Amino acid sequence: MRVSTRVEYGLIALADIVIHCENGQSVSAPDIAKRQNISHKYLEHILLPLRQAGFITAQKGLRGGYVLSCKPDQVKLTDVLNALDNTLLAEMEKDESEGNLRSVINGFFWQEINSNLKDYTDRMSLSDFVSQCRNGVSEGWDLYVI
Repeated sequence: MRVSTRVEYGLIALADIVIHCENGQSVSAPDIAKRQNISHKYLEHILLPLRQAGFITAQKGLRGGYVLSCKPDQVKLTDVLNALDNTLLAEMEKDESEGNLRSVINGFFWQEINSNLKDYTDRMSLSDFVSQCRNGVSEGWDLYVI
């Protein structure tokens, strides 16, 4: 499955903010962009819907940046995905010409995949998501460099 870069980078940016603002510090967009190799200009466009949805808050000033607006265990991944792309988890439209191959495939295949994805993201909190990210990143850092 392929998702838009808006969704992909949005999840990456949100995870980065959760990880780096644990001490109450704000995380600047340029720092996120540099760490995650995302264009700063594009990242600002992605952070906007996350801010509008109330997941993050922008702080102005010398130490400005972004902080999480709520506890990560209170945010469902479904809500984050819907804020970034409200079509990703949307129900498929009913095909008016039932009985044709398209409607059969949409009914048993795509609807099932969509339903499973929605169930999965409904169960997963942002806290769970970030924990999974940490586990994956820490497993990749097993090299010891002198």
